Amino acid sequence: MSFINYASREINCKIVYYGPGLCGKTTNLQFVYQKTAPDAKGKMISLATETERTLFFDFLPLALGEIRGFKTRFHLYTVPGQVFYDASRKLILKGVDGVVFVADSQEERMDANIESLENLRVNLQEQGYELDKLPFVVQYNKRDLPSVLPVDNLRKELNPTNVPDFEACATTGEGVFETLKAVAKLILVDLKQGK
Repeated sequence: MSFINYASREINCKIVYYGPGLCGKTTNLQFVYQKTAPDAKGKMISLATETERTLFFDFLPLALGEIRGFKTRFHLYTVPGQVFYDASRKLILKGVDGVVFVADSQEERMDANIESLENLRVNLQEQGYELDKLPFVVQYNKRDLPSVLPVDNLRKELNPTNVPDFEACATTGEGVFETLKAVAKLILVDLKQGK
């Protein structure tokens, strides 16, 4: 649910990067942060406990224009990857406007991807959201590794509804901004339609 700040004439939108542990959610955010102009972004904040870490920062993309005289500011969040941090995941999903599901392309991580995607659906439902009605994109990360599954196999298991999806290597930045732009565009379409 986007938040409108009338004083600064900004619409604040929340994008959550979701996926199994060590799939590249944090690497995606770090790459976006490093490549975003200093005057267009806030501080990156890491909430770390002994065993989990959540990152977030906000930025104002100048190229996306305005909606009814308001600028759009995006707040990017990661969730802890491990399933036993479910309470943190649920909290981070509150007020979400769009979701990026980051899948680990390695064959041995397919079960973790499926489990995490199902966990996302359940957690969204508990918050009153339906994944199929939210701006949602899928990123197949770690495409540079040797034991990756073909994209068609990943798509069949993780993207049966054919939402926009992207191959990526977050460590090099390949596919990172394409993924972010796609989910941001879907959010803007929803805002313009008054959803």
